Amino acid sequence: MPPNPPSAPSKELHVFPNPAPERDYLIQFQVPEFTCHCPLTGQPDFAHFVIDMIADQRCIELKSLKMYFWSYRNEGAFHEKVTNTIMEDIIKVTDPRYIRITAKWYVRGGIYTNIVTEHRKKGWKPAPKVDLPSFAMETGLIK
Repeated sequence: MPPNPPSAPSKELHVFPNPAPERDYLIQFQVPEFTCHCPLTGQPDFAHFVIDMIADQRCIELKSLKMYFWSYRNEGAFHEKVTNTIMEDIIKVTDPRYIRITAKWYVRGGIYTNIVTEHRKKGWKPAPKVDLPSFAMETGLIK
């Protein structure tokens, strides 16, 4: 029996119910091999995307996220536009409490570009940050 053919790229993002909607917890996706191309020159562009998200009722299914990012491979897009479009598309399907997307674009013309975009659900406030002390043994202070 032949192996399953690879899935085709798609802009359709699938979701599933958040298994712990009663608490804020961070979901981080890293996409180190994003590609599209410059809409002016047609040259390839490469980026490393980091998506930090606190879900509300829905989470993103990983395979659809992979296919979604793959769908940009043959598209021309300015860095700012594609980063914000990805943010908007994820918000549409998940309605997260919080999301930050950091796109670190590799050098083009001697310039690195980083795009950071954030969204907070209306009325959502993060819990105060908790700083836990390090154990002295972990810091190397005890010999």
